[in-house]
Amino acid sequence: MIWIKRIIYIILSIIVLVSIYGVFKPLPRGLAYEGEVRAVDQVEFIYDLTYEREGQVVHQQNILARILQIIAEAEEFIVLDMFLFNDDYNSSEEFPHFTAELTEALCAKKRANPDAQIIVITDEINTFYGSYLPEHLQELKGKGIEVIFTDLNQLRDSNPFYAGFWNTFLRWSGTMGQGRLPNIFSNEAPRVTLRSFLKMLNFKANHRKILITENEALITSANVHDASAYHSNIAFVVSGEIIADFLAIEEAVASLSGTTLAINWQKEVEESEVELMVLAWPEQVASKQVVLLTEKKIKEHLLEMLKEAEQGDSLWMGMFYLADRQVIKGLLQAAWRGVDIRLILDANKDAFGLEKIGIPNRPAADELLKEAGGNLKIRWYRTQGEQFHTKLVFLKGRCQSTILGGSANLTRRNLNNYNLEADLKIVADNESFLVKDLENYFQRLWYNVEGVYTVDVEEYRESALWKRLVYLIQEMTGLSSF
Repeated sequence: MIWIKRIIYIILSIIVLVSIYGVFKPLPRGLAYEGEVRAVDQVEFIYDLTYEREGQVVHQQNILARILQIIAEAEEFIVLDMFLFNDDYNSSEEFPHFTAELTEALCAKKRANPDAQIIVITDEINTFYGSYLPEHLQELKGKGIEVIFTDLNQLRDSNPFYAGFWNTFLRWSGTMGQGRLPNIFSNEAPRVTLRSFLKMLNFKANHRKILITENEALITSANVHDASAYHSNIAFVVSGEIIADFLAIEEAVASLSGTTLAINWQKEVEESEVELMVLAWPEQVASKQVVLLTEKKIKEHLLEMLKEAEQGDSLWMGMFYLADRQVIKGLLQAAWRGVDIRLILDANKDAFGLEKIGIPNRPAADELLKEAGGNLKIRWYRTQGEQFHTKLVFLKGRCQSTILGGSANLTRRNLNNYNLEADLKIVADNESFLVKDLENYFQRLWYNVEGVYTVDVEEYRESALWKRLVYLIQEMTGLSSF
């Protein structure tokens, strides 16, 4: 019996050590990236909204159209990094064919310009973690388009209580094979292996949503994913030297996945072009500064934004998940200093046809309202099966504004060097078109201008102690999907 106890002790010790290493192991090179501060003449803000007007549901969709336009205008290279890129959903539902549209656009570009480099980086979730290769990705490969699956094993473990067991015993067996279990994403998708299910429980992801060409870069909260087509999202489009930063962060993903992008790009601007811009758009030239941020650098800059906000400033936030304890503390401290804070949150009640219980946003919102005082107000986005999937923070100061938006939810998994994430930070004069666009966007949603977008916080507010405890435990331990 003594030797059995010793073996059990040794096995448990190995699992604990593997778990600890998985949380603190060195980050792959190029992650937690903070780019150079770049001066740009223009930042384009676009968004998708689903809302109700005169009793009818309206889908205002702009992001995919802009993505397709950027692809059509590319001549030299295209790099797409997209978390969800598939058409898996149950046959009882109907959605626009976003995946097919994007696939055809990429294939058409390759047919028209065979010399163009086209690279698609995506997450293993689109193959159900290695169980099968979907047809649209097979088509891309068949057309000579490089498809890179992010090696999630290289990332830190956000769910250490499970990851230690997985990495010790199961990871080495792989996930390919004859699938026998139903696919939870679609009743028509191929069946999957048990090992794929078990890998999914690590809750790792390349969560970025980025498109880069020699002309422009787009960063968004939106997935090009059929079942996500009706979600409300935001995106920014920029050009100029910051494209080099976008390429650098995607080179890091390619590198940790065992390959390389091998794209050389250098922005060339003729002096006559600069003179023309000054004559045509004097308000826009060099009126904005942008910085590309990934992983924990996003959190560092967000906390700095909250710390620098002062009485008289206004802070708007549109967010799918709000859970990170440091961010919540920063919001409370800003509210106590007299910053006017208004949050538009998803009520966390819908997820691809399934009903959720409101975690983490409802207990987080209840805590904020109880402790912040009158300077912090919240409204819920009125979803009807879709999600308010936006990730956007807008701080307006006396003379200039700071904007932060992209793929990152405000959770431990998204902000603490676990998921791969990318956000764009923008500083702009308050008189710029961009700041006015952001103000109009938030005021439209908050005050239900020409439609019904948001509802009063009491509509979904909950004070249940058990939900708060579940939220706190999940956020601190990683035993959750948010």
